[in-house]
Amino acid sequence: MNNAIYALSEKYQKFCSLIKHGDGIVALTLRLYLVPIFWMAGTNKLAHFQQTVEWFGNTDWGLGLPFPTLLATLATSAEILGAILLALGLLTRLISIPLIITMLVAIVTVHLPNGWQAIADPNAPFASAQVIASSEKLEKARQILEIYGNYDWLTSSGSFVILNNGIEFAVTYLVMLLALIVLGGGRYLSFDYWVKHFFLK
Repeated sequence: MNNAIYALSEKYQKFCSLIKHGDGIVALTLRLYLVPIFWMAGTNKLAHFQQTVEWFGNTDWGLGLPFPTLLATLATSAEILGAILLALGLLTRLISIPLIITMLVAIVTVHLPNGWQAIADPNAPFASAQVIASSEKLEKARQILEIYGNYDWLTSSGSFVILNNGIEFAVTYLVMLLALIVLGGGRYLSFDYWVKHFFLK
């Protein structure tokens, strides 16, 4: 029995040793998933920078943050530079830190009041009162569109949903960034790896 367990353990260790050379693929997929998200967020802020500053600072309809110009500049820069560096796998651990801070600020100031769900689904776990109430509103909207609109054409690109804008996506990106702090850019498939390999021996 002990010999069988030992043999199985040896095979498992060999398997782990073999697949570790592919761990760079995991980091690469995380990086490439996050690149368009941060690029779009950053370039959108840059294209509408004055509106972004106003949204950051306004206490009536915005986030009511102090130093809105500075914070908008930092968020925009972190997202654009972050997208570029993540694409290259360069300074991956370092750039993940300001991106994590950006996600934490977004979670606390923008998404947290809306609960967990990004898309309202009253049947999902953790459905808030706001999400549960969305079911009736969505059904009413469907009825109106079926009567007064070409419903089949309107839904041919996908179903209508209510955007709840909860923390779900932001937390997902945060978890991915935390993983990149541990993984770095990834073996073989990042500038981080080759810089360390050739210059930091």
